[in-house]
Amino acid sequence: MTRSFLVVAILAAAGQAQWQAGAGRVAITPREPIWMAGYAARTQPSSGVRQDIFGKALALRDQDGGAVVLVTLDLIGVTRELAHTVTERARRQFGLERDRIALIASHTHSGPLYQLRGSYQMTPGQEEVIGRYGQELPDKIVAAIGAALADLAPATLAFEQGLAGFAVNRRRVGNRHYPGPVDHDVPVLTVRAPDGRLRAVVAGYACHATVLADYLINGDWPGYAQREIERMHPGVTALFVAGCGADANPLPRRSVELAELYGKVLANAVSEVVNGKMKPLHGPLRTAFATVPAPFQTPPTRPELEARRNHADQVVRRHAERLLAILDRDGKLPDSYPYPIQVWRLGDGLKFVALGGEVVVDYALRLKSNHGWDDTWVAGYANDVMGYIPSVRILREGGYEGGGAMLYQNHPGPFAEAIEDTIVAQVAKLIEATSRGQSR
Repeated sequence: MTRSFLVVAILAAAGQAQWQAGAGRVAITPREPIWMAGYAARTQPSSGVRQDIFGKALALRDQDGGAVVLVTLDLIGVTRELAHTVTERARRQFGLERDRIALIASHTHSGPLYQLRGSYQMTPGQEEVIGRYGQELPDKIVAAIGAALADLAPATLAFEQGLAGFAVNRRRVGNRHYPGPVDHDVPVLTVRAPDGRLRAVVAGYACHATVLADYLINGDWPGYAQREIERMHPGVTALFVAGCGADANPLPRRSVELAELYGKVLANAVSEVVNGKMKPLHGPLRTAFATVPAPFQTPPTRPELEARRNHADQVVRRHAERLLAILDRDGKLPDSYPYPIQVWRLGDGLKFVALGGEVVVDYALRLKSNHGWDDTWVAGYANDVMGYIPSVRILREGGYEGGGAMLYQNHPGPFAEAIEDTIVAQVAKLIEATSRGQSR
């Protein structure tokens, strides 16, 4: 063996040893009929299971020994309470601090409701089913995290992006004069064994999981996409990360064939990336997490809420009742919400930004423009899905994403226009902090 060949071999081995990675999964399919989340028009619990749903975890550890775990869930969202329970248990059991765990939901509208919400009307027996499921869910997620950490082994990581085109800006339905921006990028992270064998794939896309609207539990098109990726690449764990698709729908929709089709479209877009030239990722791994006060507009007064008790729309009436209960309990309505933002930086090759709530596309486009189109991945539905996160443009246009959706939450009203600059500024701070090797 020549000296030059030996040097190359040593460097290659060192590069392979930079990372360790491991994957885990657990089925989170309900074992009994349960109320489903996503559509207020549903009037009964689920009637069966079309497709199992999962919680999956990917653990990454860099050469300095710092580990992170990405958790993806085939659920409508992640509540603040669920995130707190899971991350606290992971801290105690595995020594993972809050900035080292990200929980991201696919936002399937065909999954179970796991926490009681005031906007659903159900019997006490149906509430008990949700309670049982909600109690089991943290155990299963923590088990998946533990399995991923136990599976840690030498690995190489790579990143690249593809494109898929089935997302449509849904605000243009009935408003064709609206600009209708979308984000068709398909970010892909691969995990390979040192011998090149593909072990895990993380893929993202910015579009609602709302093809189906019946009473059968399933992961909608993201569930079919993960299944298809795993079929195309046997032995792989496929994880889906929802992007900033709060104002995007898969269109057309409302058939199983279309859900399967969009799943295959995404899977093929991912495979094009996986089979092409990808950029190797090197350490170090740097992380940051923060909450910022996302401001609400001026809240309604007690007399205004009392008047809404007689409103013709029952959704408005129920919202008023919930806000009056908060007023009675706290003496005031909140003026802001503690909004979670998380940033992971993988060397100089990838900035992963995880935003809470149902984030509209403007945020992804603005953040990628600010921080790099080629190496910035912006996820939504992360760590706490408390409602829609509108941009200034959407707040001024109005409509469902601009305020109407708040009637299904316990918030006093729409967010204020300052929310966009507040979030964008905090992301910039965390990206800067991770570039200097700081975590917060």
